[in-house]
Amino acid sequence: MQHASSEKDTAHKEKLRLEIAEAHREWESANRFFDYAVGNDQIDYAIHCIITAEKRYEMLLRTAKRAGEQWPAWGGIGR
Repeated sequence: MQHASSEKDTAHKEKLRLEIAEAHREWESANRFFDYAVGNDQIDYAIHCIITAEKRYEMLLRTAKRAGEQWPAWGGIGR
């Protein structure tokens, strides 16, 4: 029984790690889009994207931090 719980926990952590990496990439992409935005509409949209992506990234990091358990080595965000 303990082994199944451990595997489920590991799978949950891996899913969360992948979500964090994806959110980080989205945040970086939104920042790049802002760099090339032209006109008020694109700039407004880019700002909205940055704020949304940043909030999601921060939320996922808080979720991981609240778990308060030891996490496997991630080898960086981009993995």
